[in-house]
Amino acid sequence: MDSELRSRLLEAGQTHLIDHAKLLSGNALARFEAQLRSIDFEQLHRLYSGHESHVNWAELAARAQSPPAVLLDDPRYTRAQARQRGVDALEIGEVAMILVAGGQGTRLGFDQPKGMFPIGPVSGRTLFEIIVHRLLATGKRYGKAIPLAVMTSTATHDATVAYFETHNFLGMPKEDLFFFQQGQMPAVDAETGKVLLSGVGEIALSPDGHGGMLAALAGSGLLERLCVDGVRHLYYGQIDNPLLGVCDPEFLGYHFLSESEMTTQVVRKTDPAERVGVLAEIDGKMSVIEYSDLPPDAAALRDETGELKFWAGSIAVHAMDVEFLCRAAADATSLPFHRAIKKVPFINEEGKVVTPPQPNAMKFERFIFDLLPAAKNAIVVEGRREDCFAPVKNADGAPSDTPSSSRAAISAQHRRWLEAAGAKVAPDAIVEIHPSFALDAEEVKAKVAPGSTFQGKVYLREGSST
Repeated sequence: MDSELRSRLLEAGQTHLIDHAKLLSGNALARFEAQLRSIDFEQLHRLYSGHESHVNWAELAARAQSPPAVLLDDPRYTRAQARQRGVDALEIGEVAMILVAGGQGTRLGFDQPKGMFPIGPVSGRTLFEIIVHRLLATGKRYGKAIPLAVMTSTATHDATVAYFETHNFLGMPKEDLFFFQQGQMPAVDAETGKVLLSGVGEIALSPDGHGGMLAALAGSGLLERLCVDGVRHLYYGQIDNPLLGVCDPEFLGYHFLSESEMTTQVVRKTDPAERVGVLAEIDGKMSVIEYSDLPPDAAALRDETGELKFWAGSIAVHAMDVEFLCRAAADATSLPFHRAIKKVPFINEEGKVVTPPQPNAMKFERFIFDLLPAAKNAIVVEGRREDCFAPVKNADGAPSDTPSSSRAAISAQHRRWLEAAGAKVAPDAIVEIHPSFALDAEEVKAKVAPGSTFQGKVYLREGSST
């Protein structure tokens, strides 16, 4: 080990890493030293020591107000106005999509990238297929291809790229499809601050959170490339929501009409204990309070009409201006790190793997919604839960957010589209409508004759006769 790296480790109090390096040689040693050089030990010490100010969430919640919002019955803009404004931007190619897809399906009992999980209630299409097919159909409708940038992680990148290659990029033109990896941060021992080792010559690393998207997008050169290509706005969504309203022109239109630099779609909470963050205005700035930080008594507060004070549940859907993101990417402080105590297996000084029974490590993550306070005219736009949010997070048998509940939500939405067109759908029918057949209820109405009947497993796609 060279003297410069040794000095850095000594100064950082990470002498165990020097000792570990003595066990390595050749390529293994070179790789380990490269990992060490990539770590900002001064930053790591600041994060571990908690030099960032402590947040009193109960005090913040007490002075929080309902966020600036476009509600479902908002009188300021008609849906037609918003939709047309969004259509205008899509037709001239000003919109691209960011899809956050770095997670694995561990909680689903699925040992591959979550995007490869089959979720179509009839077709068995994967989450990737559901979302990409909707993006392609949206681009076709408005006569302009919509670029897609997929954020992967170290754990999912190779498998994700291989999946797209094997499946002919799901129909996406190669020039409109990009992959980039989110960053990683070392995990440290919660008691000592020492960097943990996941194996011989391996630092214990974990993804730096969905907020790592900004640095990764800028660092990959994609942010600059999209700007050069004429993209001015990004639609951001996560892979685990098959009801994602991909580049929905109405949502985008509200973003434009409000002259907002960052807009967030929300659904109305009815259960104070629901495990979603909430949007609120604090000291004149839009903010998100994570469900784990919101005190239960604050979460249960209601206004004079009986509605929850903290009603605006975040579903991780955003519209963001590229110029705003460029500005934020140039500011190293724009996205702070958050600390989380987790269970992280590690190897001890004897080189033995230790699987801790209790949380033992500190991880560091950034959240994309922390950009909201810096955004001009940040607003939330309310969506109907049944039309925009059916996440797949837990294996069947869990109380919520399971594959079964998500498939049921997809089928229920598509059933509503058919019934709105005057069709008769059997009570036990399972319905799935491919975006190549119809993107919404209006398109279904144009293709399905009133009085048509559907039963059993119904799968309508391009070329289907009704």
